[in-house]
Amino acid sequence: MFKVNEIIRATGGKLLQGNPEARLKGVSCDSRKFAAGETFLALRGSNFDGHNFIPAVLNKGASGIIAQRFTGLGLPKNIVCVQVKDTTLALGDLARFHRQRFNLPVIAVTGSNGKTTTKEMVAWVLTARGNVLKNEGTQNNQIGLPQTLLRLKKSDDFAVVEIGTNHFGEVDYLAKIASANIGLITNIGPSHLEFLKNLKGVFREKTALLNNLSAPALTVLNADDALLRPVIRRQNNRRPVFSYGIKEKADFFASAIKCKNQQVRFTVNRKFDFLLSTCGSYNVYNALAAISVGRLLGFAYSELADRLKSFKFPYGRLRFVEISRIKFIDDTYNSNPLSLGCALETLASLDCKGRKILVMGDMRELGEKKELLHRQIAGSITNSCDLLITVGELARITADAVRKRGWKKEQVYSCASAGQARDLLLKKILPASCDLVLVKGSRSMKMEEVLKV
Repeated sequence: MFKVNEIIRATGGKLLQGNPEARLKGVSCDSRKFAAGETFLALRGSNFDGHNFIPAVLNKGASGIIAQRFTGLGLPKNIVCVQVKDTTLALGDLARFHRQRFNLPVIAVTGSNGKTTTKEMVAWVLTARGNVLKNEGTQNNQIGLPQTLLRLKKSDDFAVVEIGTNHFGEVDYLAKIASANIGLITNIGPSHLEFLKNLKGVFREKTALLNNLSAPALTVLNADDALLRPVIRRQNNRRPVFSYGIKEKADFFASAIKCKNQQVRFTVNRKFDFLLSTCGSYNVYNALAAISVGRLLGFAYSELADRLKSFKFPYGRLRFVEISRIKFIDDTYNSNPLSLGCALETLASLDCKGRKILVMGDMRELGEKKELLHRQIAGSITNSCDLLITVGELARITADAVRKRGWKKEQVYSCASAGQARDLLLKKILPASCDLVLVKGSRSMKMEEVLKV
């Protein structure tokens, strides 16, 4: 709920018509889900222009329009019209304004890998004590995050938001909107190098989160990450830093990690036992991040253990599925060298009476090192599985590198699409019930098509 003059104040927009004291029901950017009485904000993107849908929302009973242009619309006089220079920036301005209305803990999560799983774990832990607002799925960009924060209401007790990026400045922009009280960085890895250039660029972009925290401005970092470790050592009273890890000394550390029967057991600070329903031991890091946040917010270890043992991992994140009597590990959400390496470590650790098969799609947005990084992963592949099917031109480079390591032609196949890889798997490879198939690739490769058997 906004007053018209609040929208003007938040966005710096110009009121073209309407009562500045009028109250508006809410702001929506989606004409398909638009409800009568709401205000429509006409976003513009590379493939769409919300201004084209203004007539449609008027027919649905819009009470207001926020747009960059109003020419030729002939709007009724009872419709509030606010003109702004950029509707995407106006969305962020409104979200920042709305977030400042609430005095509740906001936790922001960023990093190269594990953001979504960590965000979901933190939210799952916190729901034990109240209502939690979180990003739906991975709505973590300059549109998704503001839309999430605009859903904040008085009944919410916590907010957990994921912040994504693939260009310099995006984390800084989104962190200013979120104004989080706790900032969490999972790791710094080779992701989005097409625009962030190198690991130093990734570090600079991700750590922008820490410069935009609100009191008490607590920071939670992975102590095992080589680039984040110096930040932990530089902690100060202005920005208290808490750490978690396995290899390095940390405030919250895991030991006695054991993987068996698609479960991971571990002990925190040598006293408290935890269990996760996953085959990937690297998820201990995500759990430690959630445990760290929980402890900072006053949760007992026993509460945290009870919540995490019932946590269900998001789809596409190292989930075991059996389809048509074929055992798959569905890790199709996304891929980069660090996350693929973790998935291959998991595959290597699993008991399997049959073959271990990797269906691998291109790893995208790796910049000038894309070919090198696709070649380098070949060693991990030959050490963890028996057969490789690649999808895409970059993954074909991996296939060539695997062949050079001595694999025979019947062990390596290259396809142009995920659908072609699925057909090859079913018609030529003929996986048996004792085989295990790991499917992974960047989001744009649509690797989930392999699972439609």
